[in-house]
Amino acid sequence: MYNKISPIINSVTSISDKSIGKLNDLVDYIKFKKGELMTSVGQKNNLEYFIIDGICKSFLNTPNGESVTISLFMSNSIISPCTTRIHEGKSVINIQALTDGEIATIDAAEFEKLMIEDLEIREFGNSVLRNELMAKVEKEIALASLKGKDRLLLLRKNYPNIENCIPHADIASYLGITTISLSRLRTKS
Repeated sequence: MYNKISPIINSVTSISDKSIGKLNDLVDYIKFKKGELMTSVGQKNNLEYFIIDGICKSFLNTPNGESVTISLFMSNSIISPCTTRIHEGKSVINIQALTDGEIATIDAAEFEKLMIEDLEIREFGNSVLRNELMAKVEKEIALASLKGKDRLLLLRKNYPNIENCIPHADIASYLGITTISLSRLRTKS
């Protein structure tokens, strides 16, 4: 089990085996099924998530009931940090599995304690937050300044082969276009 989270952690910032061991002591591994919700709006949530295998999305529903994909998370990645997903202990977004897979979870309060005690873990946590902010800014800029075709190309660069793995409706929603527009763009490129 040790090797399941260390590659993810070290892809963000290199930390010692001793610090990874502290994190590993807190990890629970959970298998998930396609379509399963890990958390939903209004639900209590205090977990940090590492995707060992599989693809997940964060999303919200509009007042009209439309699902809007906010972020995509691939194997060997970290879902948005708990502090960015909760308000007053409750989730402000939904997280759903788009494929079968496995996640590692860590209690967010225990993780925060380790960040205070261990400089390497603090740097890791801060790097995850910085990366999350940069990803959100990059997506916001892309939605505001790029044409649909260029957003699709950026998606392909950031998430290779994702078009063959998840429903195109989720991809179109993430790109801010209709599924018909996505189909046309895919035909042209």
